[in-house]
Amino acid sequence: MDRATQSATHSAASSATKSAMTEATSSATGTDRARGGDRGTDKAGDGDTCKDKDKGEGKAKTKAAGKDGASAARRPRPREAALAAVRGLALSVLTLAGSITFFAVTVVSIALVAIGVGVLTTPAVLTALRAYTNRRRLLAAAWSDVRIPVPYRSFPPDLRTGLTGQVERCTLMLKDPATWRDLQWLVVDMTAGSVTALLTAALLFYPVEGFLLAAGLWRPFTGSTYWYAFVPVTSQATGLAAGALGLVLFGIGLRYCPALLRLHFRLTGALLAPAPGHALTERIERLTETRHDAVDSSAAELRRIERDLHDGAQARLVAVGMDLGTIEALIEKNPAKAKELISKARQSSADALTELRDLVRGIHPPVLAERGLGDAVKELALRLPMPLEPEVEVELPGRAPAPVESAAYFAVSETLTNVVKHAGADRVWVDISYADGMLRISVTDNGRGGASVGGGSGLSGLQRRLGTFDGILAVSSPAGGPTMVTMELPCELS
Repeated sequence: MDRATQSATHSAASSATKSAMTEATSSATGTDRARGGDRGTDKAGDGDTCKDKDKGEGKAKTKAAGKDGASAARRPRPREAALAAVRGLALSVLTLAGSITFFAVTVVSIALVAIGVGVLTTPAVLTALRAYTNRRRLLAAAWSDVRIPVPYRSFPPDLRTGLTGQVERCTLMLKDPATWRDLQWLVVDMTAGSVTALLTAALLFYPVEGFLLAAGLWRPFTGSTYWYAFVPVTSQATGLAAGALGLVLFGIGLRYCPALLRLHFRLTGALLAPAPGHALTERIERLTETRHDAVDSSAAELRRIERDLHDGAQARLVAVGMDLGTIEALIEKNPAKAKELISKARQSSADALTELRDLVRGIHPPVLAERGLGDAVKELALRLPMPLEPEVEVELPGRAPAPVESAAYFAVSETLTNVVKHAGADRVWVDISYADGMLRISVTDNGRGGASVGGGSGLSGLQRRLGTFDGILAVSSPAGGPTMVTMELPCELS
């Protein structure tokens, strides 16, 4: 990873943004000052009045030009219309061939469940159908910026294998409401969907025939009446009429082809989108799951604190008490031995105090409460062992709520611990920023890579703990590195 290039890019972007804002501010300030000067010198003469009129006219022209430019920007460009027509033609072929095939195969496979054969074929067929449907979702987002959620239910982690697992998989997929929405969509897609897609292409491609008829291509058909839409072409005059109709259709296509393509995908979204209560159901399930994770995490943390107290500070304090009892018995008989035990007791009490401080830091670091997340992470980075070289960048306009700060701090701490133990890296970068209501943290190292979420790894536990705050965790770690762990937590800064 070229960190210098990344930093330079961010710096250049920030500088450009700041320069543009400064220039706009200076321009506005200059305009206000000019207006103030004009008000202060209204009696200076007609020359200043003329200048003010010229300025007013210039501003009016600028505003008019800006409105014209914005209106032109909203109009579809010919290239966009042509691209929409080509995509509509491809979709019309896809809807007729793909949707009809999938509908027929899926209905037959589900019907065969009654005799047992469909139990073996239906999961594979429905998996292929979901892939086909998800491909249409991707096209809707890429071609028309129409977002269609994916509402399929996930399989339980303990799903069995073999014939029993196949039966369970088939049952779960058939009980999923999204499966039946996919089938309903196939019926509409091969009818109304294909018509809207074909109409998108026809509005730009069909006028070409009208232009050819206007150019004289009607002559080979003089023995019979050739129809172009509702225009009978029997002479050059009617050929020109066909060309005029083609020109009108072409203009309509230039204006409305992208809108028709978007209509096709909105129709798809209306059929594939989950029911209104689905989002609430998923939210309840998510909250239930994260609540259980939070309870388990809290119980594990309490057990860790109890174990650390019992095995660490408590044992040392018991030893100090025993040493003090021995000192009390020896202080008159053997003062030298008593002095040695006093020194030992002092060292044991110092060690116990250090362990208690470490334990408090593990519960809630004082620097986090006093100075915030940025300084707490910097202090955490300074305690990393050599030869790991840390670099921390913090861009936070305020402080997050205390629970979010604590969760973010321990997430960074655990990630850095994984870097020290497993990455084999010599450099690590921590970036903390805030934008669009999200606290974003990325930890990047130049180690060997290969990290993943799942399989009971530490990152899986970290993902569950972030989920308690509706946070997300993403890991990019190809073999050979680098590894980038990105965490996002929704919050409002104070």
